[in-house]
Amino acid sequence: MNKFSTLLTGIIAVFFVALININTNTTVGSLPHIQFEESQHDFGKIQQNGNGKFSFKFENTGKEPLIIQNVRSSCGCTVAKRPTAPILPGESSEIDVKYDTRRIGRFHKNITITSNADNKSVILHIKGEVIAKPKEEVPVKKVNKGFTPVAG
Repeated sequence: MNKFSTLLTGIIAVFFVALININTNTTVGSLPHIQFEESQHDFGKIQQNGNGKFSFKFENTGKEPLIIQNVRSSCGCTVAKRPTAPILPGESSEIDVKYDTRRIGRFHKNITITSNADNKSVILHIKGEVIAKPKEEVPVKKVNKGFTPVAG
């Protein structure tokens, strides 16, 4: 009985070592990997109703096609668009982000990218400050004595 339990323990150990090696060999290095050129963008100061668009460029540096499954922003004031087609190994694409610049003030928003890559979830950041448009002044003609000024 003792020889049998030793043999059974040995077989189970060999099985688990083989299983670990199989899992390691099939997952490490064979999955897609999403690599962004930059993970944050500072718009600086943007004039109200100005251009709040930016494209985050990335590359699939893995060995399998990359599929962007979901792109979610931390606020309804930020809209992000993802590529719908798979990105093949070595190819590049972009995540387009648009911030609503009608709102005045500082902002810091996150965009969460979910994919089939080994780094399944990546968070991108945008920040900046929307400043009010300068008020337009109506030019006034010179006043002649006895007459009312007229806008020009």
